[in-house]
Amino acid sequence: MITSLEQLQQLYAPPAERALLKQQLELDRYCLRFIALSPLLVMATGGASSALLDASPRGGKPGFVKAPDANTLLIPDAGGNNRLDSLSNLLQDPRVGLLFFVPGFDETLRVNGKARLRDEAHYTALFASEHFRPKLVIEIEVQEAYLHCAKALMRSRLWSAEAQVQRNVMPTLNQMIQSQMGMTTAPESQELMVNRYNAQIAAEQGKK
Repeated sequence: MITSLEQLQQLYAPPAERALLKQQLELDRYCLRFIALSPLLVMATGGASSALLDASPRGGKPGFVKAPDANTLLIPDAGGNNRLDSLSNLLQDPRVGLLFFVPGFDETLRVNGKARLRDEAHYTALFASEHFRPKLVIEIEVQEAYLHCAKALMRSRLWSAEAQVQRNVMPTLNQMIQSQMGMTTAPESQELMVNRYNAQIAAEQGKK
């Protein structure tokens, strides 16, 4: 069992100089372009009152995350299951880690910083459409950012058509949840769930 940093470091070669020096204190033009192309990120948070951490996906049209300057990111909260796990965590501990994905790119972008929850009108108005306005915006003060190498996604073949798994190899989400909860009522079908979600997303994006 590894119980010390010294033991851990003995297992691995020292990091290459490039791996250390690539870390930026702010978003340069490459990071900003990557974020503008990204329709998906994973947000990692941890609240002070919980021993557990949380990782939550956030998605939208490419560029749904705005960067008003090299030190700031703005992420609209589109809402989900209303558990508010990530948002509650950020109220207790503002530290946040973000991992940005771009379809077709095996590289990712990691951004770490501190978050504030902004519900002021001039923040939510930045993301408002005819049918949707977020209740709040997550403002990130960027403290470090760096491009992550492609090896993990290359190993996973995430974007490869041959690696795609047919959805019907597992029950629908509603079937699984109802089974976990011991419910006996008929679950919502996959088709109805997808249609309901698509209607919600279309409203958020201002589509009719």
